Amino acid sequence: MRLGLNVDHIATLRQARKGSEPDPVFAALLGELGGADAITVHLRADRRHIQERDVTLLKDAIQTKLNIEMAATNQMVEIAASVQPYQVTLVPEKPNEVTTEGGLDVLLNEAGLRQVIARLSSHNIKVSIFVDPHLDQIRACHKIGAHAVEINTNAYAMAGTKKAVEETLKAVDETAKMASKLGLAVLAGHALNYRNVDRIVKIADIEELNIGHAIIARAVFVGLREAVSEMKALIRR
Repeated sequence: MRLGLNVDHIATLRQARKGSEPDPVFAALLGELGGADAITVHLRADRRHIQERDVTLLKDAIQTKLNIEMAATNQMVEIAASVQPYQVTLVPEKPNEVTTEGGLDVLLNEAGLRQVIARLSSHNIKVSIFVDPHLDQIRACHKIGAHAVEINTNAYAMAGTKKAVEETLKAVDETAKMASKLGLAVLAGHALNYRNVDRIVKIADIEELNIGHAIIARAVFVGLREAVSEMKALIRR
């Protein structure tokens, strides 16, 4: 299973002082040395952490694949077209949210998303959509031409009872199976950490996990290269 390392929180720390350190580009390079298979960043409209300069430098510096999370807006499509990442992941975005609060409602935004996917695809950029684990959302992603889906694992990660854990895992598994059968690449992520990732790893149709906060938090104590290496060991299959 592949690991996508999200380095947003390195930029969060940098922006706290509006300085130049720590550098998310350097963090990405260390992450690659630790075994990361891709680097993910979320370029938000408010630029609260990752900046346009970061994505440009990352595209040139890293040896793996760059995945840019972004809202499906004209401005973001233009930036992606200029940077030419390997992949864009379309996500919902609210101005005051601490982190992404849920999956994108593809059914509600089908027409607009279809146009965005077509525009990004014309620049040879693969498009993934971050969705909650609902079968109708997976079908809609396939219908509008997405290349991949990233299944939101937050409900599983936050489940407080054994029953809730099993129910949320079943939902992730079923949506992963459907996405794979439809020919979509299957990724997953959100709130995964060193304690809960083991059950997700067992879902055979998931090809890649995107993990950020837990790895960056672990890196405070053991270093980023080691933190990534430890997560890679947990998801290896």
